[in-house]
Amino acid sequence: MSVVTISRQFGAAGREVAKRAAELLDYTFIDVEITRMIAKQAKVTPDWVQSIEKEAGGKFLNIITKLVSRDFLERILDDTRGYIDQNIYITTLYDVIKKFADEDNVVILGRYGQYILKDLKDTFHFLLVAEENDRVNFLKNEFDLLPTQAANVIKRQDKRRLNMYRKIGKEDYDKAKLYHVVFNMSKMDMNVEKASTAIVEFIKLCKKK
Repeated sequence: MSVVTISRQFGAAGREVAKRAAELLDYTFIDVEITRMIAKQAKVTPDWVQSIEKEAGGKFLNIITKLVSRDFLERILDDTRGYIDQNIYITTLYDVIKKFADEDNVVILGRYGQYILKDLKDTFHFLLVAEENDRVNFLKNEFDLLPTQAANVIKRQDKRRLNMYRKIGKEDYDKAKLYHVVFNMSKMDMNVEKASTAIVEFIKLCKKK
């Protein structure tokens, strides 16, 4: 019985490793379910939540948040419709991540899990990184992108990731001290099975009495 969080650089096969590790552990893999639950709690559409996630930390959303207050929108919207901005998203995200963790036996992908659940007992945190050329090749092969397209996607996602963590005052998200293990996927030939199996074996080893 434990909780696993997996953080990753974009293109380091994080989602694939997290999903496979969940299968090997017979745990529930948590990813898009977070978006759906946030939307449910905030009484907004999942698309609205996804727009917050996609543009996290962006200037446009910061301007909108300042111009249109939640109190104002609550006065003009009926009780069946809600509102969400970056601040509400983060507050709700913390609550949702903790609720999933309470279910136990889950693998949670990204979304500040290494910070939100840092003090939770029987929780294991992993980080996946890779050299940029390997990340480019992974995206190129997985999504049939041109090398230039893959490189641009990585650049955008790295910037988005930095903005997301800045929003909660954290910029040490790639520091090894936050995690039980950091996997350099480039050193593992970007092999999903190797990384996911290593995660499972590490957890089993730690849980042995």
